[in-house]
Amino acid sequence: MSTAKRPILLTGVSGQVGAALLPLLKELGDVVAPTRDELDLSDPDAIRIFVSTLRPSWIVNPGAFTAVDKAESEPEAAFAINADAPRVLGEEAAKICAPVLHFSTDYVFAGDGTVPWKEDDSTHPLSVYGKSKLEGERGLAGSSAAYLIFRTSWVFGATGNNFLRTILRHARDREEVKIVADQHGAPTWSCDLARLAVHAIKKTEEFAQRECLRLSEAAHTFDGVYHACGAGTTTWFGFAEAFLALAQLREPQQRFARLLPIKSSEYPTAARRPSNSRLNCEKLAKTLSFRMPAWQDSVAKVMSEIEMADHQDAHSKVGTETTSPDKPQAVRP
Repeated sequence: MSTAKRPILLTGVSGQVGAALLPLLKELGDVVAPTRDELDLSDPDAIRIFVSTLRPSWIVNPGAFTAVDKAESEPEAAFAINADAPRVLGEEAAKICAPVLHFSTDYVFAGDGTVPWKEDDSTHPLSVYGKSKLEGERGLAGSSAAYLIFRTSWVFGATGNNFLRTILRHARDREEVKIVADQHGAPTWSCDLARLAVHAIKKTEEFAQRECLRLSEAAHTFDGVYHACGAGTTTWFGFAEAFLALAQLREPQQRFARLLPIKSSEYPTAARRPSNSRLNCEKLAKTLSFRMPAWQDSVAKVMSEIEMADHQDAHSKVGTETTSPDKPQAVRP
């Protein structure tokens, strides 16, 4: 069934995943990507009006309240966007037979043990952020809409406020930088998640055409939660170490800070982070025929993009603000 006459609705376009999704989704047809001012995800009525008016073919929802520590002091805001919005999007999507593609997080797990989490393992989030995202999953699943939920971890990209760019900035300004080394998981490039989303949409639409099904009927065939993160595992320290090694190769004259591994207990945060964020992605490969690239390969690819972004930033700024290099700086993942 063709969806050419109905646009795709993309939320969270200002975020890392949303920004990566926009150009790729445009290759599939018209995309409506409202800003926060145009669609407030904390307002259920606004969501209902927007979806019922637009009548999209797909709803792609990377929009989220992602300030993990801030969520501890603003739980109502976190639950409004992360829990209520996916449910309302699902309810409205069901009315117009539009599948929903939603993004969730490894923070739905307690993070104990060392074995990679499977989709049907018991959830036990440690933070308000994790709890709100889990409620969002449940709300969407119970909405009657066809849905795909991609749980991911440690998202990074060339732009925006993320771990890699923070590391690079501090490594240039400081003598030493402390990095947590006892949390294990997989970094995931926002562009890899965008490619996965497009792959899932194409696969669903091709299946609908081949089996002469309505799009929503075809999408129900693939209903469920999928784990989707970079292949392989590391720690935040290992992630930073690998990235700075690449940066050093590209800037041999630059003196970068020495990285110091620390325990999570040495850098307390408002929200507890899982120590085991490893995700088993075999279901993704078996059901949707998609394997996420190794995180190391994606980090190498994004390095050149970060350089380009930094050069553009340098030309747009009159001056720069630096931090004092006299003591180690800890970086929060």
